[in-house]
Amino acid sequence: MERVLLPVVMGLVLGYCALQPSSVGLRNVELGDRWEPFVDRYVVDELAGTEMRLTEPQRREVVLTLDRPWEGPASAYFTVFRDGDKVRMYYRGYCPSDNAEEQVTCCAESADGIHFTRPSLKLYEFQGSRDNNIVYRGVEAHNFAPMLDTRPGCAGEQRYKAVAGIESRLYAFASPDGIRWTKMQDAPVMTKGAFDSLNVAFWDGAAGVYRCFSRAWTGGGYAGVRAIQSATSKDFVHWTDPVMHQYGEAVPMEHFYTNATVPHPGAEHILLSFPKRFVPSRTKLAGYRQPGVSDAVFMASRDGVTWDRTFLEAWLRPGLDQRNWTQRSNMPAWGIIETGDEFSLYVSEHYDWPDCRLRRVTVPRNRFAGIYAGAHGGTATTKVLARTGKELHLNYATSAAGSVTVELLAPDGAPIPGFAASDFQPLFGDELDAVVRWNGKRLSEAGPAPARIRFHLKDANVYALRIER
Repeated sequence: MERVLLPVVMGLVLGYCALQPSSVGLRNVELGDRWEPFVDRYVVDELAGTEMRLTEPQRREVVLTLDRPWEGPASAYFTVFRDGDKVRMYYRGYCPSDNAEEQVTCCAESADGIHFTRPSLKLYEFQGSRDNNIVYRGVEAHNFAPMLDTRPGCAGEQRYKAVAGIESRLYAFASPDGIRWTKMQDAPVMTKGAFDSLNVAFWDGAAGVYRCFSRAWTGGGYAGVRAIQSATSKDFVHWTDPVMHQYGEAVPMEHFYTNATVPHPGAEHILLSFPKRFVPSRTKLAGYRQPGVSDAVFMASRDGVTWDRTFLEAWLRPGLDQRNWTQRSNMPAWGIIETGDEFSLYVSEHYDWPDCRLRRVTVPRNRFAGIYAGAHGGTATTKVLARTGKELHLNYATSAAGSVTVELLAPDGAPIPGFAASDFQPLFGDELDAVVRWNGKRLSEAGPAPARIRFHLKDANVYALRIER
């Protein structure tokens, strides 16, 4: 029982503390030498004339159309990760029914995260030919979700791991090459849950544990609401009892069909999740055989249990394409690939249509969300930060007429001499990594005392900050 309750209690405590003003006696926020993206209110204390705003991803090219004989309209559940000089992608191919042993898992490869090819692996025969990219066949191929194990000391023969299963059985798999897979044990490693969608697992280096995020139901089993649960492990075989996600009191219960949870690249102390939100009661296309429409949402967590849903709106809408307004489309893949100055993610479209496919979508680096002010302007003030660095870096963007002004405040809110707004030449432009100076002075010249940062924004966004040590 303690293994179940402790993560929930700690998550609620951390979530509560993150929402409270620093003036009530909480300790100063330690940022470390890393980017702190504004995907939640953890660092933010006060907003005046400003708001937290989600960044809408840009739809790019279709990277894969599932038109091979061993794929088809039910292809789904994509996972993507970088492995050295290539990007690996895995997905469910042929699927005549949920419990069919004929289901297959396929793989594709890319050098740039944009152009994918199917390697001819010749491991499994399909309709009389082995010229295909199938890496696994069996009922577990329904939602086979591989990952590259980055745990220090991981054995080479288990360098790749995966979770897969259906109903109340989730199994662990391992592979030395990401192509040939075996079960780590015959028995399932998890039995508490439904597992009938894309369950994902990865090594969380910031916490020093494996995490698994899986499907569950709340409020009466299959008559209830599709939900997300999580568990942790030290060896990928023995897992804690899963704990249901915790949200704020005002957050509505919605059907989360998948979760696509992943550490934030470059800010791995933050977990991001891109659930496919399912609305089973709606039908958009008259005469379509299955009810339900879906989109994708966004949320963040500092502990994997308590989730910040500052942004209740859709992260990705179905859009003008009417084939995305049918059941089980707009499903984010697991994984974020850094492609130049962008983060590339992947979303499946046209589920159950002959041209079922996967599309790349992008956001600029560290810009999943941020603080925004319109033309009338506003301010945003951080909590008290423990300053141990020499430079302040910002990720920001303005209009041609907009600006960002930065000032340092003492914990009581008084401007620090020499670092007030009047000492700052306003920033304008669009920069992923800008060094902030006050009349040529760097952050360290303000002294080591804790301080707040206040942003004065006009038609501008601030997405992330970093204190360089």
